[in-house]
Amino acid sequence: MAMNLARPGEDEVMIDINTTPLIDVMLVLLVMLIITIPVQTHAVKLDMPQGQPPPALVKPPVVTLDIDFDGTISWDGTVVPDRASLERYLREAAQQNPQPEIHIVPNKLVKYAYVAMVLAESQRLGVVKIGLVGSEQFME
Repeated sequence: MAMNLARPGEDEVMIDINTTPLIDVMLVLLVMLIITIPVQTHAVKLDMPQGQPPPALVKPPVVTLDIDFDGTISWDGTVVPDRASLERYLREAAQQNPQPEIHIVPNKLVKYAYVAMVLAESQRLGVVKIGLVGSEQFME
């Protein structure tokens, strides 16, 4: 940094800060810091738990239960002739391990009483994995 303290016509005086000792001191401090820092290892020591991994999830089978417009019920494409047969199918499904997923696919024109009967029978017999599929046909 230069400062002009002289008047015009007189000798000019320059004032500069000598930065060489400052740089020398900073380099010495940097070398001391590098020497004193311990060597870093890039390994992380972890105590991992020992044991058996959980068993793989088994996807349950899917059963499609179609309800036609006239109340005809089909179990995976096989027509169920009466309510006792439907009860037998549902009881067998409830006792299986893992319990199959039952997808109810009602026709757009079927009366709700048929769907409600199937849902009530399923609940009464202990079927828990049940759902309505194909509801996009009702969006109009």
